Amino acid sequence: MIMNRAKKEIIDIGKLLWEKDLASGLNGNISVRAGKDKYFITGRGTCLGRLEETDIVLTDIDGKVYGKGQPSSEKTLHSAIYKHFPDIKAIIHTHLTYANGYFYVNNTLTPSTFESRLYLGEIVCVEQFTPTVTDVAPVIEALKKNNIMVLKNHGALAMGKNLFDCFLLTQCLEESVKMDAVSRIYSKDTGNKTQDTRLEKDASAKKKFKLFSKEQIDEIVRLVNSDEQLKKLGESTNMTMQLAVKLDETAQSYCFDFDKGRIKNVSNSDHAEFVVSAPEKVWRAVFAREIDPFVATTQKKMVLKGDFAKISKWYAPCSRLFELWQQAPVE
Repeated sequence: MIMNRAKKEIIDIGKLLWEKDLASGLNGNISVRAGKDKYFITGRGTCLGRLEETDIVLTDIDGKVYGKGQPSSEKTLHSAIYKHFPDIKAIIHTHLTYANGYFYVNNTLTPSTFESRLYLGEIVCVEQFTPTVTDVAPVIEALKKNNIMVLKNHGALAMGKNLFDCFLLTQCLEESVKMDAVSRIYSKDTGNKTQDTRLEKDASAKKKFKLFSKEQIDEIVRLVNSDEQLKKLGESTNMTMQLAVKLDETAQSYCFDFDKGRIKNVSNSDHAEFVVSAPEKVWRAVFAREIDPFVATTQKKMVLKGDFAKISKWYAPCSRLFELWQQAPVE
């Protein structure tokens, strides 16, 4: 008898999590969406490293169970995520050893390596007061900004287009925490080394613009072309390219023509070497400083058309560029 594809994927990922020491005992749960309102989830009291087909239960977002078995006690959390994020297809929740230890004494983590920053961004944790998640609202809010978050004294939760995406986020988080611990040993520093070097987040006093309006784009050009830090970064990396931004709902586009970090021309076009497109809610989150555009791209909230390897050489000036974008907040 051929095993259900979704069940096989859950079993395979469960073994991988176990083999990589990202799951232990009877802790953690995995789910995969099965249609609009249903999903497969690991059963209550199962071991992720030794799952069988009968350990996986079909349920829906309203809690109805189809067939035999009891779904994980975290089914309410999984249901809430699938309700709020219709594009999400998979969820992994595990009790990570190093991440749990780190977030026992810290509330945020900014990874130290470039690669981890691209995939994870800033990781936040929310308070958790019960063995099973009963207050899902803070979790949903955290996941609006990042595809992975941490429940304090409990574990990590990752969501994505497929289970392997969730696995990579989970593994990257645990490795980033290990690296943070090792760096403290070498530096003999017991404090939290992560620093937030971004611009001041309080933009309440700044003028706000209509999203993708000419006024907002003009302000972005002014900010970019008057910024000395970006000028130096653009010149040192020869940041000469065309970058277009596109609003999915209306196809409205702007193409910025960069010459060594300076914008020399803007046109209403999406014909460019690099095109970044996203729905309105994501662009709003970017300009509200809730989502890093690089992270949004790697987590597939935004779509980048173009050679990522090529644009990555301009990581430093582009990071500064995105900081300046956020000084033109939207209404």
